[in-house]
Parts: sequence; structure tokens; C-alpha cells
Amino acid sequence: MAGILLTTAAQDYLAELLSKQDTDGIGIRVFITQPGTPYAETCIAYCKPGEEKPEDRMIPLEPFNVWLDAVSEPFLEDAVVDYATDRMGGQLTIKAPNAKVPMVNADSPLNERINYLLQTEINPGLASHGGEVKLIDVVEDGVAILQFGGGCQGCGMVDVTLKEGIEKTMVERIPEITAVRDVTDHTVKENAYY
Repeated sequence: MAGILLTTAAQDYLAELLSKQDTDGIGIRVFITQPGTPYAETCIAYCKPGEEKPEDRMIPLEPFNVWLDAVSEPFLEDAVVDYATDRMGGQLTIKAPNAKVPMVNADSPLNERINYLLQTEINPGLASHGGEVKLIDVVEDGVAILQFGGGCQGCGMVDVTLKEGIEKTMVERIPEITAVRDVTDHTVKENAYY
């Protein structure tokens, strides 16, 4: 399968674990938290039917299906999942040499670099509050227009998060960006509902 290799030993071990779950059609899902950053962690989780995400890629193996997280997939290139036995029993190991490697560089298009930063560093932090932010556009003078969603929408701390967190990080990391604005500019009060 492209990108990731599950050795026969790993497949046998995982198949045995899955057989104890008492759920028809259960497989595994492979994903990386904070991919492309120094904090990247490769994870394997049980994946019951219906728990996979629509954008996941399914890889059918003989004993079970593997679901690969779409955002993580490029970072799982050359990854190896193995099961090694030793005197103490055995251990599942995951080696993902590209998990921490950024998939964009200084020559990548501006939108890609912004989206990469949002997906790998900013959204994982917002996710703990059920929130997310996405890029809408970059307008003149290097102003990035972002849209908050999930738990961020309507949150009284959006302005602080935007200025102190997101804007500082983006201006520091992406030289073309001078400022960040919320697509819903909360400073425009003419039509505000009171």
C-alpha cells in the first residue's frame, strides 16, 4: 500500500486485538497529531464502522481495513508499523520518518503555507475548545481573512485569540502576512444586533 507498510507481524497482532473487540467490520485508523511539526505523534486507533471520516482513504488488508486520515497521509510516506517480540512479550512499533517534516516550504504558494500553518499548529490548539479557523482570502497589504467556526463562533475571546495567538504566529512565520482579520469583523457595529 502506498505510503505506509504494516508488516505481517503487525497485521497478525492487530487482527488478534480486533477479534477481541466483538464488533463486525472493525478496523484501524492511522493518523498523526500535529503533522509536520516537531510535536507530531503517529497514532493507531480502533475504527468501528461509521467512525471513519468521509475524507479518509481506506486500504483493504486481508484481516481488516485500514483507514488513513487525509491530512496525515502525506506525512505517513515511508511509515512502517511492526510488531517486535522480545523477552518481555511484544510491542507494536510505528516508525514514521516524515511525520515531523513540513510538507510546504518557502517556495510553496502563500495560501498553501497559510493553510499548512492553520492545520498543523493553530487548529490543533483551537480543537480543544471545539473550534477551528480557516483561510478565506488574502487581501491587499498582506491581510489574511480568516473564518472561525465550531466553538470559536460567538466566543467572547475570539478577538484575543485572533490578535494574541493567530496573528502573532502568522506574521512571525509567513513574511507576506501583515495582519489577520476575522471574516466577521466584530469591530463594525453599525448593523450589530443589540
